[in-house]
Amino acid sequence: MRIGELATAVGVTTRTVRHYHHLGLLPEPERRANGYRDYTLRHAVVLARIRRLTELGLGLAEVRDVLADDAGKDLVEVLTELDEDLARQEAALRDRRARLRALLGTEGGLTAEGPVSPELAALFREVADLSDSPMAAKDREVLALIETAAPPERREELMGLLTGFMEAPGGVERALAAYALLDELAEAGPDDPRVDEAARALAACLPAGLLPEGVSLHEGDSFLRAMYADFPPAQAEAVRRTLRIVMEGGRS
Repeated sequence: MRIGELATAVGVTTRTVRHYHHLGLLPEPERRANGYRDYTLRHAVVLARIRRLTELGLGLAEVRDVLADDAGKDLVEVLTELDEDLARQEAALRDRRARLRALLGTEGGLTAEGPVSPELAALFREVADLSDSPMAAKDREVLALIETAAPPERREELMGLLTGFMEAPGGVERALAAYALLDELAEAGPDDPRVDEAARALAACLPAGLLPEGVSLHEGDSFLRAMYADFPPAQAEAVRRTLRIVMEGGRS
């Protein structure tokens, strides 16, 4: 992915990405022959986590000189503006503390991929038995990335769909079976006969409506290229086939 594509995928600006590079928060990617940075899914996962942490109020630098530009103003006006600014800060702090209390008071809220929403934390608890599955760990990272980047209304819809599947009879068992099949492909080639079985098992775990209508699965899509590159060949082929099955309505 290019820097603009990465920024758009996570919902930040390119300037923010460069700032995080400068501070050493986000690793510098390798560069292509033409000199452009080539970001991977790993960079998107890390950038999404930085965004979630800053939204919780963990500021990169919170020193602020509130009177720097107030020379010549009436003292009452300056103090009034300062009082209003402090009131806004108090309201923001109350909101942040409420969100932190919700995380701290929710079992599993502070996961390895966290902080995540209470809804996604609850979903992760449903598949707690998958803690040793490398494929499940990657899937949790991608879900955290999607939740961060999605608009609020789409985020709520996605969590509802995924939660509904996991709570349905046999949902957790189907997820366990799909991840086990995918884990077995870690050292396999893309033409391994188990790839199709794993793809169909994974497709059976994706509820209808999870992929928005009209979504492109074109191989030239930068995000898809980065996602496939993050998996070993056989797993990438299984994920590729899964998406095609879902888009074609061919779950089995």
